[in-house]
Amino acid sequence: MNLEAILLTKPVVKITSSLLRSNKIRKLGATIIDKTADKRLLNSKPDYQPVKMIMDQKQIVNNMVGSFDRWADSKNLSKTTFERFIKSFVSMYINAKSPRQEFKSKYGFSSPGFLTISPTKLCNLKCKGCYASSASSENVSLSFDVVNRIIQEEKDLWGSHFVVISGGEPFMYISQGKDILDLAELHPDTFFLVYTNGTLITKEIASRIAALGNVTPAVSVEGYEAETDERRGDGVYSKILQSFENLKNAGVIFGLSVTATKDNAEIILSPEFVNLYMKKYGVQYMWIFQYMPIGRGQDLELMVTPEQRFDMLNKTRKWMYDEGLFIADFWNSATLSKGCISAGRHDGGGYIYIDWNGNVMPCVFNPYTSDNILDVYNSGGNLNDVLFSPLMKRIREWQKDYLTDPETGFCKNMLTPCPIRDHHKSMREIIDETNAQPADKAAEIALNDKSYYVGMCRYGEAIGSITKNKWETEFLEIEKKTTVENAVS
Repeated sequence: MNLEAILLTKPVVKITSSLLRSNKIRKLGATIIDKTADKRLLNSKPDYQPVKMIMDQKQIVNNMVGSFDRWADSKNLSKTTFERFIKSFVSMYINAKSPRQEFKSKYGFSSPGFLTISPTKLCNLKCKGCYASSASSENVSLSFDVVNRIIQEEKDLWGSHFVVISGGEPFMYISQGKDILDLAELHPDTFFLVYTNGTLITKEIASRIAALGNVTPAVSVEGYEAETDERRGDGVYSKILQSFENLKNAGVIFGLSVTATKDNAEIILSPEFVNLYMKKYGVQYMWIFQYMPIGRGQDLELMVTPEQRFDMLNKTRKWMYDEGLFIADFWNSATLSKGCISAGRHDGGGYIYIDWNGNVMPCVFNPYTSDNILDVYNSGGNLNDVLFSPLMKRIREWQKDYLTDPETGFCKNMLTPCPIRDHHKSMREIIDETNAQPADKAAEIALNDKSYYVGMCRYGEAIGSITKNKWETEFLEIEKKTTVENAVS
C-alpha cells in the first residue's frame, strides 16, 4: 500500500480528525501553514506580480484557516462530519497531482482549478434582476448522468476536485430520481460549494449535508430583512434565518452570498451587518457579487457606482486584514486570484461555467458561448475540448496580455481585472472576433443595445480612473521601494 492509500484509510483519517479537533494542534498547524504559505508564495512569485499581491494572498490563506478553526471549535460539529470533511480534502490533493501533470504535459499550460455548473434553471423564487432569469416556470435541467460525467471528467482530465453549484436553485434539482446531494455522495473526493437561496434547507437537508461532509452552502441575502424581501419576496428572510439555524445546529460549515447593488452597498460591509451574520448567525465566510446587468431586468442604474465600488474595496480589505475574516468580492478581490479567472485561465487558477442547457461559457457573468457540452459529448468529445474554442483561447490571450504593462514591468491594474465589466470594449471585440453567441435572450438584447454598450464602457473607464492612484501607490510604489531596498542590502 502506497503512502497516498494509507493517508485515506479509515484509521488514519480518524486520527487526523481527532488531532485537528484539538485547539492546540490547530494553532500549531496554523503557524506552520502561515510560514509555509509565506515562503511558497514568495518563492513562486511571478515577476509581473507586486509583492503587495502576495501579501494579500497570504492573508486570505490565513483567514481561511481561521474560518476552519472557528468551525472546528463549533459545539454542534460531529465527529462523522469532521472526518468526512478531512477525508474529502485529503482526497482532493492526493488525487489531483497525476491528471494535472498529464494535462500540462499535453497542452503546455495548467488545467483549470474548478468549474461552476448550474444543473437547473428551476427556482422557487423570482428575484429582481436575477442574472439567470430563473423562475418556477423555467424547468430546464441537465440530466443527472451528464452532470455526473462532467464532474468525473473534471477530476480525471484536470485533476480538479472542487465544484461550484449555482442555478436556478440547486436544491430544486431532481433528475433520474437523484438530487444535488446524491451527486456529492457519488463524489466524496470532491468539495462542493453550493450557492442557494436557503429557503429549502430544512433540518433534514441540513442533516444530509452534515453527514456528507463535502458540501458547504453559501446562502444569499441582500442585506437585512427589508432589503432581502424587497428583492427576493415577502417572507424569504425568515426562511433564510431558519436555514442558518438548521445548518448551525447540524454542524455544517456555511457562508453568505451577497449581491451588492447601488441600494445596499453601504450596508453590506458595515460592522453591524458583518457582525450580525458572522458572529451571531455562525456564518464562516462571505462572498460579494456586485450586481451585473445581465439576465432578467438588466439595469445599469442598479450597479454599484464606481465610487461605491472603491469604498467597498477599501472596506473589504480592512475586514480581511484587521479582523482576519474571509470576506471576498468577485471583482474587488482580484489581487487574491491574480486577476480574471474566466475561460480556464492558463495558470491553474481558472474556471469555466456550464449552464442548464449545456452552454459552456467563460464565466457566470459573461453569457456568451461557442460550445455546448451536450453537442461535444454527442460528437465523441470530452470536457477538454471546450477549453479550445476561439472564445476561450482569445480570452486567455487577453488575460496574459493583462499581466504585462510595458510602462511598469508589472501586471496592469488588478483592481479592474474583468473583461466584461471593467474592459467592456475589449470583451465585445473578442465576442465579435470569435463569433461567440449569446446564451439566452437577455444576453442577445445586451449585445444589440448601444446604450448598454456605452454605459458599460463608461463604467469601466470611471472605475479605472478611480482605482488608478491606489494601484500605483499601494501596490507598484511599494514594489519599487522593496526592489530598491533589496538591491542596496
